[in-house]
Parts: sequence; structure tokens; C-alpha cells
Amino acid sequence: MCRHFGWIGQERTLHELFFDAGYGLPRQARVPRWQRVGLVNKDGFGAGWFPAGRAIETERYRTTIPIWDDGVFPALAREVTSSCVLGAVRAASPGMPIEESANAPFTNGRCLLSLNGHLSVNKVRPLLGPGREPESSCDAALLAALLWQRLDTGQDLQKALVSLLRDVVELDSGACLNMLATDGAQVVATAWGETLCYRKEADGILVASEPHNEEDGWISVGDKTAVIADTWDIQLRFIPQDSLFSAEISPAVAPPSTPASLTMDARSPDERESVPAE
Repeated sequence: MCRHFGWIGQERTLHELFFDAGYGLPRQARVPRWQRVGLVNKDGFGAGWFPAGRAIETERYRTTIPIWDDGVFPALAREVTSSCVLGAVRAASPGMPIEESANAPFTNGRCLLSLNGHLSVNKVRPLLGPGREPESSCDAALLAALLWQRLDTGQDLQKALVSLLRDVVELDSGACLNMLATDGAQVVATAWGETLCYRKEADGILVASEPHNEEDGWISVGDKTAVIADTWDIQLRFIPQDSLFSAEISPAVAPPSTPASLTMDARSPDERESVPAE
């Protein structure tokens, strides 16, 4: 499995988002506190962002080096600012390749995508149209190719991501599909088998696999839910089996924030699972 986050709001440096947080991705990579599968995210990491003044053109940094061993990214992260950032650390599922092209974020130049989960490549590949090939043989790269395919038909990001989830689940009922995508104007995430939370801050919204600090205000997202966030607003919608979205979940009835001492308790290795090989 993996840990990932999406930031949308006022411009921040990548260093603020990755390294200044009390329990950001470098610490989550070593000792994830909410992760349900896997003990350590050591198979590389990536960052994707929309540079200032170029809201529809992405830039990206990916490597198979563990985030705690990378000597290049910290300096780069101090220099790069963006109002929309996606970050991810990776623990490869059994049988998946360890290569840069298998690491999130994936991009088509206009959108970024990360997967915290797994799916059967053999079961889901028939969804991919002729002439299209994923950039890697891993499951997340296939998912990205399927999303680009839908976006190329004119679907908006929200509908494309959720309809893709439902089609994948129809072919692979055991898929775990916590997806996180952004087009620079919004962050769209799904909670489907793994953990997800968000926090509204004074200058934007952070959507993440788990809290990045011990401050109040983190809201846990229930399973089978889509999260749609822009700079100032966030919506939570159930993902039913028979339609694209259900009614919006009112923030008043969303799960309340829980003291960090409770939400961030680490689980023992015995409480975590391993992903079966395909």
C-alpha cells in the first residue's frame, strides 16, 4: 500500500508540505500510523505540482529511492511553490515492479493521479481501449491509463474517477481503490478500502491518507465516499452501486474531529494485513 496527500489552496513550498509537517510523508513512509496494509513505504516516492502561472501543465519528481534516503528532493522542495500539490510514498504490492514509472504521481500533462490500494491487472485490463498502453506493468499505471482514456472523451474529473472506480470493482470485487487525483482546480479522492481524512486550513484544504500533524480539525472520511475539494470548500458524497453520486453529506453530520492522541495511535504489526499476490 501507500500513503498520499493532495493540497489545494494558497501557494506553499513542497518543503512545507512534505517536510515541515509534524507527521508528514517522510515519517509516514517509515512508520505509517493509519495504514491497514504493509509496515513501511520504502519503494520510492513522488511529487507532482502545477507551477505558478501554468495551471494546466504539471511537473513531477519520481524516484525508487526511499524518501528518507533521497538527497536531491529536499533542496528542490525548498525552491518549488505551488497552490496544488500531490505527494505519495509507495509500498509495492507483491508482484509489482520496482521502477520509477510505477510510482505515483502519474500524469497525462493536465492531471495527476495516485493510488493507495491494489487491483487485478488481468481482470481490469479489458477496460483499456486499443492503442493505449500503461507506462508500467503495475496496477496503478493501468488505473492511470484508464482515467486518461475517460478524460480524453470529455468527462470531468469527478465523474471520470468515480465511474472508473465502479467499473473496476465490477470486474474485481476485491480491489482496494483509494484514489487521489487533481487537475489543478480541484482535488478528488475516493475512500474505498483504506483510510482517508482531510483538514480545512486557513489557506486551503489538505486531503490525506492520515493526519500530517497532531492539531485538531482532522476529519476521518467513511468508506465508499468521494471527497471533492477546491481552495475554499469541500464536499463528501457517498458512492452507491446504482448511481454516480448520492446526496452530499452535510459537514454537520460528517464524522467529528477526534483528538490526535486517539486518531494517531500506531497499530501493531499483528493488526495489519498483507496484500495477496495476483
